[in-house]
Amino acid sequence: MRPRDATGPRTAPAVRRSADRPPPADRAPLSGPPATGAPAERERPVTGSGYRRSWFWSVYDTLAEMLDHRFGWDRLPTPLGLAVLVGIRNRLRKRNLHDTGRLPAVGAPQPAPDSARHDVRRTADGSYNDVGHPTMGMAGTRFGRNVPLGSTYAEPPGRIMTPNPRLVSRRLMTRTRFQPAGSLNVLAAAWLQFMIRDWFSHGRSPSEDPWSVPLEPGDDWPEPWMTIPRVRPDTTRPPGYDGPVTSLNTVSHWWDLSMIYGSGAEEQRAARTGAGGKLHLRPRGARPMGDGQADPALEPGFWLGLVMLHGLFTREHNAICDRLRLEYPDWDDDELFERARLINAALVAKIHTVEWTPAIISHPTAVIGLRANWWGLASERISRALGRLSSSEVISGIPGAPTDHFGVPYSLTEEFVAVYRMHPLMPDDYSLRSARDDSGIRRCTLRELSGPEALEVASAVSAADLLYSFGTEHPGAIVLNNFPRMLQEFVRPDGKPMDLAATDILRCRELGVPRYNEFRRLLHLPPARSFETLTDDPALAAALREVYGGRLEDVDLTVGMFAERRPEGFAFSDTAFRVFILMASRRLNSDRFFTADYTERIYTRAGLDWIADNTMISVLLRHHPELRPALHGVGNGFAPWRRTGGA
Repeated sequence: MRPRDATGPRTAPAVRRSADRPPPADRAPLSGPPATGAPAERERPVTGSGYRRSWFWSVYDTLAEMLDHRFGWDRLPTPLGLAVLVGIRNRLRKRNLHDTGRLPAVGAPQPAPDSARHDVRRTADGSYNDVGHPTMGMAGTRFGRNVPLGSTYAEPPGRIMTPNPRLVSRRLMTRTRFQPAGSLNVLAAAWLQFMIRDWFSHGRSPSEDPWSVPLEPGDDWPEPWMTIPRVRPDTTRPPGYDGPVTSLNTVSHWWDLSMIYGSGAEEQRAARTGAGGKLHLRPRGARPMGDGQADPALEPGFWLGLVMLHGLFTREHNAICDRLRLEYPDWDDDELFERARLINAALVAKIHTVEWTPAIISHPTAVIGLRANWWGLASERISRALGRLSSSEVISGIPGAPTDHFGVPYSLTEEFVAVYRMHPLMPDDYSLRSARDDSGIRRCTLRELSGPEALEVASAVSAADLLYSFGTEHPGAIVLNNFPRMLQEFVRPDGKPMDLAATDILRCRELGVPRYNEFRRLLHLPPARSFETLTDDPALAAALREVYGGRLEDVDLTVGMFAERRPEGFAFSDTAFRVFILMASRRLNSDRFFTADYTERIYTRAGLDWIADNTMISVLLRHHPELRPALHGVGNGFAPWRRTGGA
């Protein structure tokens, strides 16, 4: 089924000449006191939220939950379904944001002393997004939680291997045949990993005490067990503290495109050319980060899709610099860079909000709700013609609305990480073809597109042909028995064999993410009553019962989400969607650059127009116009493209 997002390609806004430039207020200097208040010497606590606590909203939220449990929001008429989703999100905002920062900590990271002087730029490490709470969301701070902290203890040693993660992987995850997600293209899978590299990373663990996972009969590996590195320890935990699990995000929690710009001053300097605000555009096949940085090709998870999108949005940054330079010829390298970064990051956030997410969850009610996060229910047409009609995010969208943390300091959460484990999207086999006539160039396996070999392919095949190939093929469906074979048996850069499906299972147990049924209870959903109600496939229900020894409460979160019935048009589970309902909007609500500072003074009029006027398709066509025949008539860049001249 084709995704219902009808956004078509648009061209970049016309260049504005000096006679109609925005007024001087649009051109705030890079340095000066922050617009949202002077930085405090000490961080002010984020006060408790009075968000929708009245009797009216209490009754509203209760009725919404009742309708959801009785009928399912996705089976209701669209207006009623939207009303129910509002109630679901209200309850999640009030009950499912938990601050791990209030747990004991020592030696927490601190922002650079001069970071507070700049109010129109994102700092390299994410500090001072909230000037009264300068460390909120910065690189090196803790992941938050969407479940109560008392439910986030790591599983004890006797249970963490029960059942064996390798057994779960072999019996329930192994791709026996490729099950495609027919409404999407492989670019959607690449985009997801591109975003994940921006949002979160637990980093590499220096531990010499990895998990040892027994292998299963039939595993032909050199040793009788598989070693999985533990999660990098939280260095801010006091010695001897044995409370709920906490871990650190090595990148900024903000939606700031740190995949391109880095999460620290050194990475950012290496990425920049030092002229015209631009970034280094690496030769085809060169590693995408700057000199002096760790080689990303040796990082776990590096593959061709990341190379392609890194190159595309590096080019987009440089195009934005060219546009701003025409508008403001007196701006220096720093000012052009900082403004272009803001615009590029906001464009990516918009593409993800109104194009990628509606493509992957294309239920009509969900699509309207997701687009409303950006444009409001007043619609894109009204928003663009008249601007904001109200400060309400529901009516006019989140960009430009007041900043709101809902009483809890902003961070990404371990549960958010858990539901974004969507590796079945990755195919095992790829056909690389010419964008000109669809003729074959070469066939590759995922193994041949991963690690250093990805750079070899990027050097040999043009970016346009790679994008075309990904745009015309389907990713995998996010279901059981559809995990990429290569990711179940591959060799890490350190030479150790690895099973990523088993690792996904173990990570949730290690990080104190509740198992499936308890996770649903904590998100105000009814638990599965039996293996047969968890899935409508009798053979799969029998396999689940056997693997878990008949213990329904032991079913892992990932397994349960992949097994359950999905709403119409959804590529992933309704359980995962609850975290999306909460966190997709929160990433915008809490970020002053998407809320209070989403203004001409910060972005410039030209920048706001660039964000509003562009889509994934227009970005693709700006840098690769030879893709126009493949994108003709395609409404969403993450839907399947047209084949050009071939079968």
